Amino acid sequence: MGRARTAYWGMAQRNVLGGELDSCSTDPLTGFYRDGFCACGPEDLGSHTICAVVTSEFLAHQQMIGNDLSTPRPSYGFPGLRPGDRWCVTARNWLRAHEAGFAAPVVLAATNAAVLDIVPLEILQRYAVDVPSDPRSLL
Repeated sequence: MGRARTAYWGMAQRNVLGGELDSCSTDPLTGFYRDGFCACGPEDLGSHTICAVVTSEFLAHQQMIGNDLSTPRPSYGFPGLRPGDRWCVTARNWLRAHEAGFAAPVVLAATNAAVLDIVPLEILQRYAVDVPSDPRSLL
């Protein structure tokens, strides 16, 4: 996935690892600004900063708390999510899911550092699903 080129506060957006913010998803197209990145700015009151790989349990929990992420809403350009989709979710709702035992996996390189005001890095790291730069290290 590509790197964030957009700066919303006059500076480049960074990920929780300190590097440039990677793209979260372009299919479906995610992000508060619908640019594929979990970039944030003053308009994003919900802090859509966590790049999550949604699971059926996470989607069910979100629906239970009034955040239906499964139903398509074409008028908002929202396709509805299925398990396995990557999506920029709000920090507070992801944290609620974590506290209830339903947190979705997190792509750290595509998760905005702004989330650290709400969710500690240690918690995000427990759910990390990032692929290392050298996949041979997984062998």
